[in-house]
Amino acid sequence: MLRRFRHALKGGEIAGLEFGDPVRDISAVFLHATGFNAMTYQSILAPLGLRARVAGLDMRGHGKTALPIKPSYDSWRVHRDDVIKWIEANAPKGVVLSGHSMGGCVALMVAGKRPDLVKGLVLADPVILLPRVYRFNFLVPFSRIVSGRVSLARMARRRRSVYESVAQARESYQGRGAFASWREPFLDDYLLDGLVEDKGSSGSDARAENGSETPKKWRLTCAPAIEAATFAAQRNRPWAALNRIRKAAIPLTILKAELGSVMRPAVDQLILKRYPQAIIKTVRGTSHFLPMEAPYALRDDLSGYIARLVEGFDIGDDGPVQRSLKRTPGIVTQS
Repeated sequence: MLRRFRHALKGGEIAGLEFGDPVRDISAVFLHATGFNAMTYQSILAPLGLRARVAGLDMRGHGKTALPIKPSYDSWRVHRDDVIKWIEANAPKGVVLSGHSMGGCVALMVAGKRPDLVKGLVLADPVILLPRVYRFNFLVPFSRIVSGRVSLARMARRRRSVYESVAQARESYQGRGAFASWREPFLDDYLLDGLVEDKGSSGSDARAENGSETPKKWRLTCAPAIEAATFAAQRNRPWAALNRIRKAAIPLTILKAELGSVMRPAVDQLILKRYPQAIIKTVRGTSHFLPMEAPYALRDDLSGYIARLVEGFDIGDDGPVQRSLKRTPGIVTQS
């Protein structure tokens, strides 16, 4: 059964949802991609709730979380620190941490700062760039450059933010652009928490000339300016975090998109060089929206991590795991 929650943090509240027996400790936490929300992934998390208690968080500026965020910020550290504070209060024994895209990078950063709170990492096409990109970002005002030049940030700023109805929003997304490859019911789930009634467009504060109420409208909960700023906030330190989780021997599995992954082959090679015990799987036929296209792949790996790292099953119970499902040039795969 789906349950919603809110947790007070400085300046407001972080919101989320959970599944499973509320009496049990939380086993796993999921972090969403830029522009989305935890509800988007409920069809992955809900089945896990039949055997464990799992949660998803809405990060600052997204979904139903009500925390202040600037329309221009330079790092995802603020999201990292919000997640750490929530886990400290709600799952101090530690969790399996998972995330998609930005959420995957934030999960890695959480584990790097507080390895005691993370039992394992399952990341879906996380935003991990080459080290030299981050070095450059720390030398220049990168957020200003990216917000003007990088296509994702530019497209986000131009995104329509207000709709006449939920149906109109759904029609504008379904089968188009990034949403074209999504399975059902991901789009509908995204819209559940991705839209909110625009209070300025209805009720006693918004009257037509004849005195009647104007039809209510719906706006995105992640404003285009915030989405663009989030894409641009790339002064992050995922490689330092990777070194910390290697020293702490935190299990790491990365599910990588076969088509258009944000992780370049050189990134794969460097991850495996620095942390040989990491597992990188290329999920056949998927794009950066891997969770929406192959939800079973992410769900099954999360389930395996919960079984081994929380419930105590032996790794042999799951059978052999390949290093990669698709060979990437220059990377040696192992059984």
